[in-house]
Amino acid sequence: MKGISGFYRHQWQVLFVCLFLLLGTMLLSLMFGATSVSIQTIIDSFTHFDATNQAHQVIQTVRLPRILGAAFVGASLAVSGALAQGITQNPLADSGLLGIKAGAGLGLAFVFAFLPQASYWWLLVVSFLGAGVSVALIYYLSNHSIRGASPMRLTLVGAGISALFLSFSQFLAIQFNLSQELTFWFLGGVSVISWAQLKIVVPIFLGAFALAILISPSVTILRFGDDATIGLGRNPQRIRLFASITILLLSGLSVALVGSVSFVGLVVPHVMRTVSGENYRRLIPFSALGGALLVLVADLIARMVNPPFETPFGIITALIGIPFFLYLFRKGGQLG
Repeated sequence: MKGISGFYRHQWQVLFVCLFLLLGTMLLSLMFGATSVSIQTIIDSFTHFDATNQAHQVIQTVRLPRILGAAFVGASLAVSGALAQGITQNPLADSGLLGIKAGAGLGLAFVFAFLPQASYWWLLVVSFLGAGVSVALIYYLSNHSIRGASPMRLTLVGAGISALFLSFSQFLAIQFNLSQELTFWFLGGVSVISWAQLKIVVPIFLGAFALAILISPSVTILRFGDDATIGLGRNPQRIRLFASITILLLSGLSVALVGSVSFVGLVVPHVMRTVSGENYRRLIPFSALGGALLVLVADLIARMVNPPFETPFGIITALIGIPFFLYLFRKGGQLG
């Protein structure tokens, strides 16, 4: 009992440390960018907002929605990565394995090629629809067998559909000279997030987070295998279906909103498992917190490396994520 009590106490300590780091990173993100502002200016922008004050405008209309958007996107990618690893039983899985990134990229390429004058909202909608088509196709094909959507079948079909959609995107890029537009999307970035976008996507994110928490006990059971899951009165195919829908909502909207962000959904769940264990009721909230922190740190670094210019966001997440990934791999294969 003492060991169990110590384990939970350690979890709460890590949780408070992560929350402290998250709030500290948010404050630094408000302070630093192309131009720096003082803490007093930040306080004044909340307590005595002056529309004629340029610093107040930057804080309230540019940096604050960017920070909140980055936090939600990071949390969404990390949670969707944890769920993807749970339903595929693949330690290297993230939302990309379910074709979300490839599907969203194909939707984006389609808009750039055939609707070049489309608004940003059309880009967002079609990109999300592309991710949805990819997930639906993968789930249908992997489920079209006697034994249903086994983890191995999900993994193989997902890899195949992702490669197919990526090939179509590259074909459109070559045919319509879209290399520059798609390169910007594949590098990712949160600089375009606005209050108007947050008002639409945040309620969806919150609903998807609630669904992730709701299905988390069932996803935990999946790690014991389909036969054990059925023996416990759960339907593994239904669990994977609801988890796939959750992944689509979380990761599909994130990818459509800020582009392709790598390593967040892969690395964060593994790091947080060292604290939360394999129980998804704890892993989901811990992953959300870790993902938000990682993306906020990456965005802050991207703005501070070469101000007033921004370093490509995807490069920063890769530079942060790869060392963690290699470290975990060297620690005796703790990827499963």
